[in-house]
Amino acid sequence: MADENIYYIDGRFVPSGRAGLPVNDLALLRGYGVFDFIRTYGGRPFLLEDHLARLRESARLIRLPFPWSDREADGIVRRTLERNPRVESNIRVIVTGGPSPDFLMPAGRPRLLVLVSPLKPFPGWWYGRGVKVITVRGRRSIPSAKTLNYLSTVVALQEAAGRGAVEAILVDRGGIVREGQTATVFAWMKDRLVTNREGVLPGVTRALVLRLAESEFPVEIRDFTRDELLGADEVFMTATNKEVVPIVRIDETPVAAGLPGARTKKIMKLFRDYTARFAAGAQ
Repeated sequence: MADENIYYIDGRFVPSGRAGLPVNDLALLRGYGVFDFIRTYGGRPFLLEDHLARLRESARLIRLPFPWSDREADGIVRRTLERNPRVESNIRVIVTGGPSPDFLMPAGRPRLLVLVSPLKPFPGWWYGRGVKVITVRGRRSIPSAKTLNYLSTVVALQEAAGRGAVEAILVDRGGIVREGQTATVFAWMKDRLVTNREGVLPGVTRALVLRLAESEFPVEIRDFTRDELLGADEVFMTATNKEVVPIVRIDETPVAAGLPGARTKKIMKLFRDYTARFAAGAQ
């Protein structure tokens, strides 16, 4: 098809309809692999260096070799993007576990995949009215690694959808809030913007939001409980594809007045101004 996406699959550029992996790859057999997700602004990959650094670190944490240099990985992503001309794109960079003769242990070179697809914005009401999330018990086994193992995420998001929510926030056995399935959580508690210290994926968007917020508001990085979250003045979540989304209901409890707060709107504006400058080539 003329409008088919072009993917990079282990050294080759192929139409998405003909892309595939050998069935003995551990990404298929065991969910062993890592990935990162990038989007474009103005057609340019946003914070690409940061995302590739996190990808490399994710691979290190699960003992998966990453035999590509920073320059090689960057070039592959950009060349794949060039083969998919459009206004804005999503980019998934995946490192698979590679072939496994016994279907369990790694025994060969990992495979690098780059999947480019059209950007699909989330509904505008998410940002104007805010969203509902739920809380679920759990904690990822290696929180700092962005792995292909999404079993618990898929189950939790199905539960969230069944309850009219768009995200499920992990709360550990001690009642400490960790992260969403696909997002990082921030909360305004009195005059401070609070987010987690540990036990979460080091979000690239999270880091940018912290940099933008620190010049405007007091910021506190610490653990906090579900009870604290339910009593927060404002709550929002961040992610590469979601940007900054106000949370106005957690389980069945409204956040304050149940509307996006003024400080969250300020963060949203700071973020959008920053990405607009990037799109225009000023960042």
